[in-house]
Amino acid sequence: MHGWGGSKESLKGLANALKSEFCVTLVDFYGSGDTPHPPHPLYLEDFVSAIVDLINYYRMSGVVLVGHSFGGRVAVMLAARYGHLLDRVILIDGAGIKPKRSFKYYFRLYKYKLCKLFKVKTLPKGSADYNALSGAARATFVNIVNFHLDNYLKYITLPVLIIWGESDTDTPLYMAKKLNRIKNSSLVILQGAGHFSYLDCPSECSAAIKDFLGGADD
Repeated sequence: MHGWGGSKESLKGLANALKSEFCVTLVDFYGSGDTPHPPHPLYLEDFVSAIVDLINYYRMSGVVLVGHSFGGRVAVMLAARYGHLLDRVILIDGAGIKPKRSFKYYFRLYKYKLCKLFKVKTLPKGSADYNALSGAARATFVNIVNFHLDNYLKYITLPVLIIWGESDTDTPLYMAKKLNRIKNSSLVILQGAGHFSYLDCPSECSAAIKDFLGGADD
């Protein structure tokens, strides 16, 4: 499951490295790739339900969820709520943990709220992801980034592999360490890799996954 702004194409390299030993299914989330965004805002639960429907429709068994970034958000909630449908979970630089906020962040936030309150015509700009969206898709983005999954971790009992880029600045390493509090989890840190650690260190990433799943090493 790809990250925000990505598509199934984002993970084809990793899928190719695994497909000789495992049945791999790639998806396009709502608003990505070949899947259009509906005319109304969505919540994280909607993305989770879509994956649950896919698992049930194809009567999948022995399911291992692999989620990068936003895909990790979906995987965490799905594992906490529908763990009986899964065998294992793999989180690659996954999002969803409440970030540590700086003074600069709160200054920008309250500046935006004050400008909006007093109807200032030129509002401070949001993030690049926010600015790239409009309408229902932008509302979906707001719903997603303001929802944190810290309290869901205690409900996950499945084996979980956490793969993280040592130099990830989008979802910093402290988030991986918090995810590693999941009871049956293990953490692999890829040296020199960033937020797209599976692209920065493809062989190391696929080897860690195969080891976790019991597949053969290349």
